[in-house]
Amino acid sequence: MNSAVATKDRVRIQQVEILSDNWYVLRKITYEFQGRDGNWSSMSREAYDRGNGATILLYSRLKQTVVLTRQFRLPAFVNEHDGMLIEACAGLLDRDDPQTCIRKETEEETGYRIKDVRKIFEAFMSPGSVTERLYFFVGEYFDEDKLGKGGGLEAEGEEIEALELSLDQALAMIETGEIIDGKTIMLLQYAKLHRLLD
Repeated sequence: MNSAVATKDRVRIQQVEILSDNWYVLRKITYEFQGRDGNWSSMSREAYDRGNGATILLYSRLKQTVVLTRQFRLPAFVNEHDGMLIEACAGLLDRDDPQTCIRKETEEETGYRIKDVRKIFEAFMSPGSVTERLYFFVGEYFDEDKLGKGGGLEAEGEEIEALELSLDQALAMIETGEIIDGKTIMLLQYAKLHRLLD
């Protein structure tokens, strides 16, 4: 039996209450869930819906480097970090498909207009509380692809610094705690495992 169909049959949404829609949407969902023993239990959970997103690791075989970004993240700051996170380029899909989104975000954040991007997988990054599905890409960049200054959109309050590092340097920064962002760690480890720069 298909597990997705079976799960759908085991969940009955009873009530959805919007707690906040100030930035994204926070919902309180009351539902019944049928356990493996056949009994139904009533539960209540909150789910934060910020839409789906895409992220990319830019890499250069010629230079044996990757491009990452550094920007301030308030949620990290309020959880005992200085808030300046080194990350792979990423953004929310809004109304775009994942490939269109990541090409646009790459140019906005880094200044590179990438010709070819390749989807490698997708993942829920915090499924206990956030609905977001993240689409992961890799793309090779060349110096001639740098058509803009990057830095993000000033209108959205973005102040993004592009960093060009060797893959080994970036991987070492995971060990030292300088890179602490989940999606970035996943992409860097993918690059090492799949020998993108060999």
